[in-house]
Amino acid sequence: MQLNRRALQLVDALESRSIECRVEILRSSQGSRLIDAGARAPGSLQAGLMLSRICMADLAEISLGYGQWGPEIQVWSDYPAAACLASQYAGWRLHSDHFFGMGSGPMRAAAGGEELFDRIGFREQAKAVVGVIETRQKPTDEIIERIAQACQVEAGAVTLLFAPTASLAGAMQIVARSMETALHKMLVLGFDCKQIVAGQGIAPLPPVGSNDLLMIGRTNDAILYGSHVTLWVQSDDEFIQELGPRIPSQASPDHGVPFAELFARVHHDFYKIDPLLFSPAIITMVNMTSGRAHTFGKFETDIMQASFFTL
Repeated sequence: MQLNRRALQLVDALESRSIECRVEILRSSQGSRLIDAGARAPGSLQAGLMLSRICMADLAEISLGYGQWGPEIQVWSDYPAAACLASQYAGWRLHSDHFFGMGSGPMRAAAGGEELFDRIGFREQAKAVVGVIETRQKPTDEIIERIAQACQVEAGAVTLLFAPTASLAGAMQIVARSMETALHKMLVLGFDCKQIVAGQGIAPLPPVGSNDLLMIGRTNDAILYGSHVTLWVQSDDEFIQELGPRIPSQASPDHGVPFAELFARVHHDFYKIDPLLFSPAIITMVNMTSGRAHTFGKFETDIMQASFFTL
């Protein structure tokens, strides 16, 4: 698939349109390319769409539409396991004394350090790598060097795009993860993701504010309580009926309150939240073997209302 090469082509296109997309192109002391898509730079809707596509190694189509709650992000892919699990999933915790951010994008496939890659049977070697980090901080030289070593490339061959949650592009790339949360949950529950032929997800884009904690709550609520994912699979109907009710967010004991409230309860420590909470509100699996469609979960409109329109 050459995920990093595909993403680099999009990064080059974004750099060529940096003024139009309102992003800032920076260089680290080691020569790494850094793209600020929402920290100091204002970013844009187009930057958000491109950031989301880069995060998925350009293996998905992503669009901005309009629905019940206002703007919404739709994503679909014919290669959902590669796009979502090998690239988009924020599985790389990047931290030091002076930096913290969750890393995603195809650089993860080059590093290959997560157990997830053993389960999906995919890693890649790359001459240059691309990552997306949810952070308000410019990546430090220490973090860049750590990424370069893990990916076995020179620091100058690392490209990192970054944006905080409370930014237009940052919020968009998080809401574009509806399908990714479904696949990761299914992987954890024991579903063979190689049986997923194609996927589509849609989730509302909440009002964007200047407070990262507020936006962490709203973007998670958009997925947990307002997203609908459809997957075309080749499986067994009985297995789907057994597994299906365990996939939506409502299967978690942490379901049922605005995410900001839940996050405050655990003193803003993601690792104290039930990891199986992170999944779409509704999932539909279309079994191409039998022709049957199975739908599980429900929207939580009251929680969405409270989250999106209450400060």
